[in-house]
Amino acid sequence: MDKTPKVTIAPAKGRLGILTPGMGAVSTTFMAGVIAIRKGLGKPIGSITQLGTIRLGKRTENRVPKIKDFVPLADLNDIYFGGWDIFEDDAYQSAVHAGVLEKTLLDQIRPELEAIKPMKGVFNKDYVKKLDGNYIKTGGTKWDYAQALMEDIKNFKAKHKLDRLVIVWCGSTEIYLKQHEVHATIASFEKAMKEDHPAIAPSMIYAYAALKMGVPFANGAPNLTTDFPALNDLAKETHTPICGKDFKTGQTLMKTILAPGLKARLLGLSGWFSTNILG
Repeated sequence: MDKTPKVTIAPAKGRLGILTPGMGAVSTTFMAGVIAIRKGLGKPIGSITQLGTIRLGKRTENRVPKIKDFVPLADLNDIYFGGWDIFEDDAYQSAVHAGVLEKTLLDQIRPELEAIKPMKGVFNKDYVKKLDGNYIKTGGTKWDYAQALMEDIKNFKAKHKLDRLVIVWCGSTEIYLKQHEVHATIASFEKAMKEDHPAIAPSMIYAYAALKMGVPFANGAPNLTTDFPALNDLAKETHTPICGKDFKTGQTLMKTILAPGLKARLLGLSGWFSTNILG
């Protein structure tokens, strides 16, 4: 007898909020791209969901609908953006500063981007050595910060009359952390947050808050974040999806494209050096 628990997928209807911890180059490019596409200023080049297709049946049947027409996904017009950051810049200011997209494009969607203002972030310089911001939550324990994030999530959903939410980590990569005994159970993790244990990084606090609120969490960086029993158990307990271990859109993607070719031709490497300016 199959004891695999049944998984139900909620229908993709209503307004979807996408919250990003980190409103820098990656997230504001994502936001600006979606808004530009909605306004007819560009095409969703590179988007699997919008331009990708899926084959149904035999090849001779020529049934290749777009993924977005076959899988129940949110419509781009139903997406509302928000997030947290350690700098007070709105999405327009941040996107201009990042310089990924041309300012002439950003100016055409300036009102929409200026309306996306960050909430104060949870940040500790011990985990991202080369970054320092002053737009942060202060005066509490890591447990207090988790409660504050949950309040942010609740208020954001209510303010914008959203039906559902997802949170996508777009913050900087944190220092390498090994699994610790505080990551073993939900109880030990919560106790560690109340004690400000150093094994609890900011990304973990965001993930915990998301899971407690039943909000799916995707990790866009190679941080430990949700890769331990406590948050895996919390995800199962709240029936909330978690995923991700880096976006892999820049230099790491290029490495995985190039490496198999080098190996296939038995070309040795004396070194592999790269700077993440593509992601």
